Amino acid sequence: MSDERSDDRPADTRPATDVPVLSVENVTAGYGETTVLRDISLSMDEGEVVSLVGRNGAGKTTTLRTINGILHPTSGSVVYRGEDVSTLGPAETAQRGISLVPEERQIFPELTVMENLRLADHGGADDVESMAIGEALEMFENLKDRTGNPGSSLSGGEQQMLAIARALVAGADLMLLDEPTEGLAPYIVQDVMDIVAELDERGITVLLVEQNVHVALELADRNYVIDRGEIVWEGSSADLEDNEAILDRYLGVSV
Repeated sequence: MSDERSDDRPADTRPATDVPVLSVENVTAGYGETTVLRDISLSMDEGEVVSLVGRNGAGKTTTLRTINGILHPTSGSVVYRGEDVSTLGPAETAQRGISLVPEERQIFPELTVMENLRLADHGGADDVESMAIGEALEMFENLKDRTGNPGSSLSGGEQQMLAIARALVAGADLMLLDEPTEGLAPYIVQDVMDIVAELDERGITVLLVEQNVHVALELADRNYVIDRGEIVWEGSSADLEDNEAILDRYLGVSV
């Protein structure tokens, strides 16, 4: 792939289908002998933003790691666009268009912004239309004037934007965002929220892990609440906002 691709590239021509983009079916998973997820199920349709919310240690990050292949289920399955990807590793799921943006961002700190993007461009998904580097830089104005700056010189918010931009350039079709607003100043949180809203407008399917329930309620079409490795509630943002018992018991917040 090359950053010199034309902006008038053809749209995604995959046929429409009733098969969910993602279906996590009765998955149990964990680390060694420690079970973290217990028989969880969730699904996502094309172009949805779905949040997974819960307290620290509830199993949110473990869920993302199981979807992208860092962890493998001990039972159950992860099905992506009709294909069982439960036994694939992270490189193989990335080639299919599943992109994890971890809480730690994991950009290359010694490489420049442009070098980070070019690496993503050359190592991206095989069958998914990726975003040209120039288009990504137009989307992330904070990065546009910093293409020659090393990743280590960026602020936390800018590093988060670079991590999301890399995923787009690599061909993200399903984006897994792990705590994208964690540790950011309020005005930067709004910038990241605007980016997630733009991903939604572009039709990219997003699974958003957030401890900030207010962010999740504003951005998500649907929400799953996880507690001690089990899905305990699912529904729309309006329903979650109105459910004071769930908010208080499992999330420790009031809206």
